[in-house]
Amino acid sequence: MFVKCDVTNTRDLNGAFEKHLATYQGLDICINGAGIGTSIPFHKDQTDGTRTWRHAINVNLIAVINCTQLAIKNMEAMQKPGVIINMGSASGLYPMYVDPIYSGSKGGVVMFTRSLAPYKRKGIRINVLCPEFVQTEMGLKIDTKFVDLMGGFVPMEMVVKGAFELITDESKAGSCLWITNRRGMEYWPTPVEEKKYLVRSSSFKKRFPLKVSSNFQLPKSFEKIVVHTLSHNFRNATRIVSMPLRLPIKPNHVLVKIIYAGVNASDVNFSSGRYFSGQNKDQGSSLPFDAGFEAVGIIAAVGDSVTDLTIGTPAAVMTFGSYAEFIMVPSKHALPVARPDPEVVAMLTSGLTASIALEKVGQTESGKVVLVTAAAGGTGQFAVQLAKLAGNTVVATCGGEEKAVLLKKLGVDRVIDYRAEDIKTVLKKEFPKGVDIVYESVGGDMFNLCLNALAIHGRLIVIGMISQYQGEHGWKPSNYTGLCEKILAKSQTVSGFFLVQHSHSWQQHLDRLFNIFSEGKLKVAIDPKRFLGLNAVADAVEYLHSGKSVGKVVVCIDPSFSQPTAKL
Repeated sequence: MFVKCDVTNTRDLNGAFEKHLATYQGLDICINGAGIGTSIPFHKDQTDGTRTWRHAINVNLIAVINCTQLAIKNMEAMQKPGVIINMGSASGLYPMYVDPIYSGSKGGVVMFTRSLAPYKRKGIRINVLCPEFVQTEMGLKIDTKFVDLMGGFVPMEMVVKGAFELITDESKAGSCLWITNRRGMEYWPTPVEEKKYLVRSSSFKKRFPLKVSSNFQLPKSFEKIVVHTLSHNFRNATRIVSMPLRLPIKPNHVLVKIIYAGVNASDVNFSSGRYFSGQNKDQGSSLPFDAGFEAVGIIAAVGDSVTDLTIGTPAAVMTFGSYAEFIMVPSKHALPVARPDPEVVAMLTSGLTASIALEKVGQTESGKVVLVTAAAGGTGQFAVQLAKLAGNTVVATCGGEEKAVLLKKLGVDRVIDYRAEDIKTVLKKEFPKGVDIVYESVGGDMFNLCLNALAIHGRLIVIGMISQYQGEHGWKPSNYTGLCEKILAKSQTVSGFFLVQHSHSWQQHLDRLFNIFSEGKLKVAIDPKRFLGLNAVADAVEYLHSGKSVGKVVVCIDPSFSQPTAKL
């Protein structure tokens, strides 16, 4: 359907949207593509600009703002997720001396769109596409020498590919995709430029003022999951109990209403008492104890002397007792976050483990070969992307085609699906000098394989050993014959990493993860299988250990607070 209209005429725009809605009964995607050059060069223009530069600004910028506003209004009215793409230009990222009005107006489109990232909270993702010269009627007016200098015309197919990426990638909101023949597709600003303006604050709340109503009606009681008997079988070890909600809140404490809780492989280690010191008989004396150790939610109440957090502030907690409807923690242990969303849950144990371990233990630098095992899981997805962002060649292992597809989308250079290929053979053939850094979470035979594939001066980071957590007798220690001799012969390092021992780095790295996520540099894969309420936690733990999960497994503790994401 084509509708002829003047995009600078508000009545025409309203009519076009109304006709679309009347015809298709909905709006899922809106692409705002209006753009013109100035008819008279700015330095020669002696008019008041009504028919020249003012008109160009009205078409290139004002019309885009109007169309975006109309699209948002209609998507909100239908209470459906949607995607809006505004057509910017590479000249909106850097100067175009032959037409400063065009360049300036497209720069306005870029910054306007990037500033709309918070609409993702409502399920509406708004992004901007910035190609260099495309072979259109306007593009053909540019001096061919200048076009050739920039690498020639960008193929229309590449522009379409970029648009589809912004439509289908649900992590993209407020993102700017820059397209050139010289560099291909990449997001702007680059990480280097980003560092120059990002504010590194210890608190998200100054930069992200999102809050919910502070009129919480606190219940007299709440439910939580406790471990009542030690067992690696999480379902048998736990049960749901009802507890009174004790008020008032302790001084220097806050009460957090939990919305999403994260599921981790180590849940079974806690339920079996593995992470507590002493023999089993001593461990049993601590029963019952609270289960779960990461969640996001909303601060529902604060105690005396709490001045830096207020009711309604989104916050994350990383402490025992996260499988609960409410949790009381010292205010210093409540990490302010931008939004209480599943993606933020994934950034906690999974994201922080990858970020801190690669930096502190792996001492990651550019130009290395990095191997990540179980790479399509909660923490592996972060490890491959952070290693790639640091400028490394990334190799990842997984089991299954669906997981392999995800890893390729995350930018992995070489995906090894162990169901289709032999990992040892691939590494020996394609990386004969070995890999420089290994991010290992599987254990057992995989640990031995990784150790044998490690290069001289290589570093192997052990962040877990999920293959050994289950079984009839739970986690049993393994013997690695010749370990000392191997690392001595090649000056290698094998280091363990336990997140709780790096709590001083949590806020800094959480800020960093959310910043690069917000700018479209980091994708967060959440497993699509839904788990609702505390009754579903045991199912979620078993699902994670089944090996079927793709991305981070989360449980929505309170579905009434969850928000839909755009699935088009």
